[in-house]
Amino acid sequence: MTVTWEDLGWERLAEGVGRVRLPVWDCTAALVVGAGAALWVDPGASVAEGARLRARAREITGGRVTLLALTHPHFDHVFGAAAFEEAAEVFAAEGAGAVLGDARERAELRADAVRQGLDARAAEEAAAALVRPGREVRDRLTVPLGGGREVLLANVGPGHTAHDLAVVVPGEGPGRGPVVFCGDLVEESGEPQAGPDAVVERWPAALDRLLELGGEDALYVPGHGAAVDAAFVRAQRDALAERFGVSR
Repeated sequence: MTVTWEDLGWERLAEGVGRVRLPVWDCTAALVVGAGAALWVDPGASVAEGARLRARAREITGGRVTLLALTHPHFDHVFGAAAFEEAAEVFAAEGAGAVLGDARERAELRADAVRQGLDARAAEEAAAALVRPGREVRDRLTVPLGGGREVLLANVGPGHTAHDLAVVVPGEGPGRGPVVFCGDLVEESGEPQAGPDAVVERWPAALDRLLELGGEDALYVPGHGAAVDAAFVRAQRDALAERFGVSR
């Protein structure tokens, strides 16, 4: 690596795995680096923010980021994607492409971004340039990054949305659990948000699938907030089940 995660003020989660908590919405954006490729997880809330993240990724990898994973189709997790024009493949959960490609859905994403405080011109620019995924994950997909490193993409929803994708980086070495990027299925810096596109009756089951993927030793990285353990995810699952009256 050309520079370290710490040099950029990022959080190192494992060897070759780091993330930054973005300003305003405390949204997670992350990078997983292999010997032959690098995967970016969620590109920020605007084209300008995405461009800044891409520049930082180049400093860390010394090259290009050619893979991009979108955890779910909300503006703060997808609006920066156009800045990663070099990405050879863009991944999302099955059905996310239809959301991002629909004119009415894009207009609603733009309106939601403005309601949440994004500058109207930045929201318009991002919505107009919105990137649709080229590969949608129906169940699970393993993506090789070179040097023996693989990343698992898993469609674990519906829950927070109808199209929730988890990114699992297996642990390397004894006693090192995986790193699981949860998107907004898990939130730490506030109560999980259930908007009109949430599938609340199936959200607790999505968290069960997340726990099966990561296990007890995993580091779970929420869409917003500090990294947590399996006990936190279980407690949030139980709280959501009670909040929405879902029988487990």
